Amino acid sequence: MLFTVSTIKLIAEVALLGLFGQWVLGLLAGAKKNQNLFYQILQIVGKPFVIATRAITPKQIIDRHVPLVAFLLLLFIWLAATLMKIRTCLEIGVELCK
Repeated sequence: MLFTVSTIKLIAEVALLGLFGQWVLGLLAGAKKNQNLFYQILQIVGKPFVIATRAITPKQIIDRHVPLVAFLLLLFIWLAATLMKIRTCLEIGVELCK
């Protein structure tokens, strides 16, 4: 159980950092962001989560907002996984969680 929760938490963390980095780099790079190699790499990291979010969201949400929705969903998943990890560690003992 601890391994599964930790894995979900880790995947959410990587995706969150990828989407956040993409947003920040997009602000810094401006109009030429699509030509930036690091922006493209971060886009590859976040793309599966953006596609999955587009599949579950209604069509009224415009495509420009889907990455933000994906970020918020991942944030909730990360928070739930963190709380579950804390709960599991308290049940089995903190020493076994290290």
